[in-house]
Amino acid sequence: MTPDMTLTDAQYQRRFAGTQKLYGAAQFSKFENLHAYVVGVGGVGSWATEGLARTGVGEMTLIDMDVLVASNVNRQLPATDSNFGKSKIEAMAERIKEINPHIKLHLIDDFLSKDNVQLLIPNRALQSQLKQSGKQLVVLDCVDDMNAKLALALHCRFNKLKLIMAGGAGGKTDPTQIQVADLKDTYQDPLLAKVRQRLRQDYGINRAMKEKFGIRCVFSSQPPIVDKSCQAGGLHCGGYGSAVAVTSVVGMMLVAEALK
Repeated sequence: MTPDMTLTDAQYQRRFAGTQKLYGAAQFSKFENLHAYVVGVGGVGSWATEGLARTGVGEMTLIDMDVLVASNVNRQLPATDSNFGKSKIEAMAERIKEINPHIKLHLIDDFLSKDNVQLLIPNRALQSQLKQSGKQLVVLDCVDDMNAKLALALHCRFNKLKLIMAGGAGGKTDPTQIQVADLKDTYQDPLLAKVRQRLRQDYGINRAMKEKFGIRCVFSSQPPIVDKSCQAGGLHCGGYGSAVAVTSVVGMMLVAEALK
């Protein structure tokens, strides 16, 4: 990671003056006191991380165990020749520190699963402590693994954490069809449909299909363009086909929801 830079107050304010003008000083202060957990720093998560950093979010935890390779170039922000073989979270951390040297960063070199979610993501008690000190917490789910998404959904629901979930970005070409809705109301997204089905059938959550899940999802209503040689329905776009015009917009819409 690049050495920490030191900014004067005036230099710091200049970097985020546009954000403060748009949202106001009070709201920007809330961004500075926000701790965002980004789970998965790939085709969607890398762009979400960038958006959070450029908005002045004061603290981030990045969770991913993957490294950058040539096949990531078409959709992942830090995927450049000089970064091949480097940890995704390390590459993004270096970039974020150049954007905002004051940010607090935590890097977790691991893949989230049902076995470690309680260790990697805060619980209700910690969130309560953060709120008492004026801080807020949000979790951005940018992973493509259904079991990891399910683990996040259950953990955040039980602990009353704000969770924003990304749907499948592979096989989509039209960013104008990306929208935000409760998990109950998403469609044309096989990945989110699987999560919804498991929550209902295996855990009895919203089994009557009347109530909302309380999980805001960013998804595309465009029918996926399926390559028969690939497995459909995930964020993983290596074989499924992907467009950075879609993956980046999903990431930025996650940021917009996280800041509300």
